[in-house]
Amino acid sequence: MGIPSILRPRKRNTITPTSEKHASTGPSTPTSRPDYQTGNDTIPQDTLRRVTKTRRIFSLVASISYLISWVFLVLVLIGNTYPKAVISDIYFFRLDLSDIIPLSVPNARLINSIAQSIGLHDFYQVGLWNFCEGFINEGITYCSKPESLYWFNPVEILMNELLAGATIALPTEIITILSILQITSQIMFGFFLTSAILTFLYIFLSPIATKSKWYSLPLSIGAFINMTLVVAASIVGTVISLVFKYAAEAQKELNIKSYVGTKMFVFMWLAAGFGIIGFAVHSGMGCCCVSKRDVTTGRRTLMPDGQGVQRKQVEVR
Repeated sequence: MGIPSILRPRKRNTITPTSEKHASTGPSTPTSRPDYQTGNDTIPQDTLRRVTKTRRIFSLVASISYLISWVFLVLVLIGNTYPKAVISDIYFFRLDLSDIIPLSVPNARLINSIAQSIGLHDFYQVGLWNFCEGFINEGITYCSKPESLYWFNPVEILMNELLAGATIALPTEIITILSILQITSQIMFGFFLTSAILTFLYIFLSPIATKSKWYSLPLSIGAFINMTLVVAASIVGTVISLVFKYAAEAQKELNIKSYVGTKMFVFMWLAAGFGIIGFAVHSGMGCCCVSKRDVTTGRRTLMPDGQGVQRKQVEVR
């Protein structure tokens, strides 16, 4: 005889908790990412350093570039300031007046000797702050006192060197460009000095770019200004030296020789080159390389293995 259905024991449906179900079926993928992947401030420092390694390397490259640029700018600034063995070899251009009267002129050697006896030196070389003079056999005998916004005025210097009442004929090209020489020399002085200050600051400011790409914007603007100053100053220095050389040697009546300073040219253009590298690095970091802020704010999320980053995925519902 069958038991009425109402009296039969019913099989109860038990709901297994999710945790127990997961425990019975083995480990499963967690429903949420670890804290360091959700954009909060609990990211391990070693992980943060690992994912921002590329940006730190480029920041270091920028700092080293500015350090090298600053060293060369210092050499440009101190060049020709004192009659030292190394410093005296750094100049923009050098005028050789040892044989100002051509040998084709009768008694040329006697006239040149007289010119030297009344105060004319064999050579004059020009730096950023002053000029130096001397004789071929003795070397540099005197350097003028360094002064800011200095410009080389050959007429004034030579007249002060000669005795009262004595005069010397100078090429008209040199006299014509004196006013231009003054303006451009003072601009060059200001640009080199300002660039040296900015370059020194950027040695220590460049690592700030590792924190955020927003820091790269003002740093890139400043780096562009610094690059413009040092490149413009180098161009002006090059043009002044070459124009002065051409003007001095254009007059065949006077045997004036002019030499450009090779070391000065190398130093200032190396400083300009490393300044360009620094600007390029800061500009690139404005759009490339993961920053600390990208990770901590969640704009870039860590890979499941924690070895890399990816762009934050936006779910479309």
